[in-house]
Formats: sequence, C-alpha cells, structure tokens
Amino acid sequence: MPAHPSPVDTSHPVEVVIAAAAPAVTLRGITKRFPGVVANRDIDIEVAKGTVHAIVGENGAGKSTLMKILYGMQKPDEGTIAVDGSEVVFSSPADAIAVGVGMVHQHFMLADNLTVLENVVLGAERLHGIRDAARTRIRELSTAYGLDIEPDRLVEELGVGARQRVEILKVLYRGAKTIILDEPTAVLVPQEVDELFDNLRELKSEGLTVVFISHKLDEVLSVADEITVIRRGTTVATVRPGEVDARGLAELMVGSELPSPETRESTVTDQTVLSLEHVTLRAADGRDVLSEVSLQVRRGEVLGIAGVEGNGQSELVETILGIRKPQEGTIRLQGEDITGWSTRRRREAGIGYVPEDRHRHGLLLEAPLWENRVLGHQTQRPNVRGPLLDRAGARRDTERIVRDYDVRTPGIDVLASALSGGNQQKLIVGRELSGEPVLLVAAHPTRGVDVGAQAQIWDAVRDARAAGLAVLLISADLEELIGLSDTLQVILRGRLVAREDPSRVTPESLGASMTGLGRGEGAA
Repeated sequence: MPAHPSPVDTSHPVEVVIAAAAPAVTLRGITKRFPGVVANRDIDIEVAKGTVHAIVGENGAGKSTLMKILYGMQKPDEGTIAVDGSEVVFSSPADAIAVGVGMVHQHFMLADNLTVLENVVLGAERLHGIRDAARTRIRELSTAYGLDIEPDRLVEELGVGARQRVEILKVLYRGAKTIILDEPTAVLVPQEVDELFDNLRELKSEGLTVVFISHKLDEVLSVADEITVIRRGTTVATVRPGEVDARGLAELMVGSELPSPETRESTVTDQTVLSLEHVTLRAADGRDVLSEVSLQVRRGEVLGIAGVEGNGQSELVETILGIRKPQEGTIRLQGEDITGWSTRRRREAGIGYVPEDRHRHGLLLEAPLWENRVLGHQTQRPNVRGPLLDRAGARRDTERIVRDYDVRTPGIDVLASALSGGNQQKLIVGRELSGEPVLLVAAHPTRGVDVGAQAQIWDAVRDARAAGLAVLLISADLEELIGLSDTLQVILRGRLVAREDPSRVTPESLGASMTGLGRGEGAA
C-alpha cells in the first residue's frame, strides 16, 4: 500500500510561486551602423505579452531601422533579440514569421497586378493552398476583424485604406502572435480609429501582442499600455500613459511642444485659381466615381476636402492633374479651360502636386536628391537651360531646398531611399513649392511624418498661402484639415455632399458628415 502522506504543517503560511510569463519580445543592446551614421545605439526594449507597446520618435530617430531588425529585414551589428524568452537570430522575415512576428509596413508591400487573395497567399501557399480553402480563410479573417476585404479584387483597384487592411490580413493569415503596426491609423477617420483600437484591445485580451508605431501622440496615449521613446537612435524613456501627456511625449521626442495646424488670419481673395464645373468621371464599368463635382479654389485659400478613404479623393486629384480625363464637365485654371490639357502642360502652367504615396508617385528612391528635384519639373528652370538639362542649376536649387526646408541629409548626392520618411516629404514639399506655382494639390502632405516635420510642412503651406498660393488639401488627419483650411467640403461616393465651417466643426461632427451620418451646412 502507498504510504500515507505526511500531515501538512499549517503553522506557517504556504508560499505559492507563479512564474511570470516571458516577454513577447526583448531587445537588448541593439546597435546598427550604416556608413556615416549610427541608426540605432544600445537600444533596450521589453514588450510584455498581451499588450500594446508603442514606439514613438521623430523621423530619423531610428524606429524604422529597429523594426526592420525585429522583423529580420536587417541584422544588428550588436545586441540580442529574444521572442517568448528564447534568444533568436533572424536572417530574413521568414525567420521572424516562423516564430510569430509579423509586420505591417507604412509603405505597403503589395503587387498591384495581383488580387487580394494572391497577395495574401504569396509565400504562404502551404498554409491553406491557393484557392478555395485560402479564400474561405481570408473571408473568415476579414469578417472576424472587420477588415471588409473581398479576396478576388485586384489590389490596383483599392484605395490606400483598403491596401492597409490587406497588409493586416496578410499578417493575420500567417498566424502572427506579435504584430508590428507602422502608422496604422494614417488613413482612418476618428470613428474608424476607435473601431481599430477596440479590435486591438480585444486581440490583446486574447494574448496577441502589438508593437504600435505612430506619430499621433494622442492615439498612442489612448491605446498603448507602455510607450518607448526613441531619440537620435537610442531609447530615452519608457513610460505608461498615466505618467505623461501628449505635450510631455512631444518634449521627450523632439525637445519642443506639439505643433498646431491652426491658421489664424484669412488671406482669401476673390480671384479664382481653380474651378471645376459639373465634372463627372466614370470607371470602365460605367459607374460614376466622380459625379457632378463643382468647386472653386481662390488665391490665398486652402480648400480642404474631407472624406473616408476611397470616396473619390484620389480620382479627384488625378482628374485635376490630367492623369484621368472626365467624361463631362469643365476644369479651369486661372480662367482658362484646361480640361483637354496633358499633365505636363498643367504642371508647366503652375500646378504643384504632393502625392498621397511618396514612394509610388513622388520619388525615384534609387536616384540622388538632386535628380528627384528635377522629377516632374524637367522642362522648367532651374533644371534646364534651353533644351538641355542644367545639372549645375538643379544641384544648386536642391541645396537651397535642403537648406530652406530643413531636409536632413549628408548631401544632395545621397539616394532618396536613404532619407527618413519626414525628410523625403520635406524634399517633395520644397520641390513643389519652388518655381512659383499658382495651385498646390496636396494629398495627405503630412502622412507618416513626425511632429517636427509636420510643423515645418504646415508652416510651408501657411507661408505659401499667405503669399497668394491656392491650395487644394486632401487629408485623413481631421485636425489638419480643420486647422489649415479656410473652406471645408465633404466628399461621399464621388459627390461633394456638404460644406463645413472650419471655425465651428469638430473632428467628430466632420467624421459623421464623411460617413453620411451627419449634415453639413448644406449641399456643396
């Protein structure tokens, strides 16, 4: 017979020891050097399981490099990475995915000529095949997380917001347990941000870990459990939301207060620079993507266009630029009918353009900065002398842009790909405001840039407006739209449906108008 257990000694309390769960991710002493620069220096971060951990810092602070290291895209020169308590060495993103680390990039990694399904399964064909089972799984994930993605749509047909959701879907499809989200709210209106954050909290409660990179400090404070601040390549603080406010975070990041997009004095004149009259644009299937659009932008005015992504904003921009030709209506620039003009002729007539996706439409990433200065202005001074390219003139003007717009770079022969996102954007804004344009079409001009670069771009737009520039501003940042705009119009399903007063509207009421739930001051 088994021996009787010894009686328990109840004279002393029993101490129960519960082992703490290993962190989802631990980075220790991460250092990464490139020629002439140390991108990361002795970085230490610990991300607890089942939490949202935010990483903040100005552009060029080293966040992107650090995330590429965590995702296996680059190897650190020094330091260690541990996932779930076990040290790992990543040689490629496949190694990171294999241990449950996925990343949604700020600039999407999608093939435009493939469907959503093909993009999602590419490289993961063994999980659910490439047809029916994969399609079923994609629809399950899309429904479960409210992504509203149709597997058989071509990616080239999707707007920026939908492309982002495809990227999130790719990561979920591969079974990631730790997801790196780089600027995930850049294309969302306030209601959609709230929905995303609700989803993140639900996923967090189920054990998912999120590393959240953002420049929107109020969002970081509302969703993060912990916040790590990186400045000049090294970690300077890890705080909890209750310990700091947005102003304090900004000070940790850049040593200055949060910028404001507020524009005070009016500079609007009665001189119309751009007018659209009953412009209608149809897709190949005959559907109206722009319907009876009429608007005016005057000298010294910023006209803001608010709308949920995919409601015709991109098509409106491309129609004004001449990339698309409307089936009906008239477009005039300073009174002259330009409806039939080419894009080049419109640009030469004084239309500047800040595109919504700087990598796809704004820059040649593998070209030096001075060549990017020429891009889109190759028939105009100072880039040409007669019929020939004026290299010396282009180089001198690039140096001026770098100086005047605080583009942080070792020199103008550096490749555009080597610049941080904020410095790339400042280069584009400087280029487009050069040459005395009469109209600036600015699509999401501060998307994915830090508070410092954001303030500089706002200042540049304000200064140009005060000098008489007409600006058509399209942005998903409602504070930016309200703060910079003299006039606000709402676009919904390709129609201008409401006009709002920037001095009275709130982001919440503007968001309601954008989704068709609210009413503006009247039809536009």
